Amino acid sequence: MLRSLYNWTMAKATHPLAELWLALFAAMEASFFPVPPHPLLGIMCLAEPKKAVRFSAVATAGSVLGGLLGYAIGYFLFASVGKELLTLLHLSESFPHAACYLREYGVEIIVIKGATPIPFKLLTITAGFIAMPIVPFLLASIVSRSISFMIVGGLFRLFGAPIKRVIDKYLGLVTIGFVVFIVAGFYLASVLSGAGGGSAEVTAKCAKSTLANL
Repeated sequence: MLRSLYNWTMAKATHPLAELWLALFAAMEASFFPVPPHPLLGIMCLAEPKKAVRFSAVATAGSVLGGLLGYAIGYFLFASVGKELLTLLHLSESFPHAACYLREYGVEIIVIKGATPIPFKLLTITAGFIAMPIVPFLLASIVSRSISFMIVGGLFRLFGAPIKRVIDKYLGLVTIGFVVFIVAGFYLASVLSGAGGGSAEVTAKCAKSTLANL
């Protein structure tokens, strides 16, 4: 079944609307959707390695635009939509810590954490909630998303054929490895208070943050 799904996705990756779907997927993931767009991006890059950088740029643009939607949810609709959304995504416990770190460090957190497997939507919704200035937020999002997607695109552009041979031969193991990678990202989000870096005072302060004292 996994092999059939892989072959089907490889065929769809060259569809004329593939880039549109990639941008839409990236936009949704940055604001409310739980599944990251990296698998689709990777398979599209496998199908057409010469377009890998272009696909990465499309994913970046979609994610940044979706990030603005996440920001809007946090800024305008947190009480009615954002809080429930974070609960559904199992990010409620991470939210107070993320808000604390964003207030203390600003765009630095967007750039660093946005380029990791930590769910980007956690950062975008939180940035809106704390009313982070929109221009720095937008610029930091562009940098972090570019890093995240361009690494994928660059690797496939340089090593597309060898990577594809490995995936074709060891699809099951590669899939398990990717799932572990994504789960690790969500785990990092759950312990965000201990991963923020910076001074011990800030770390201690943010570790104790709760929704009630934001």
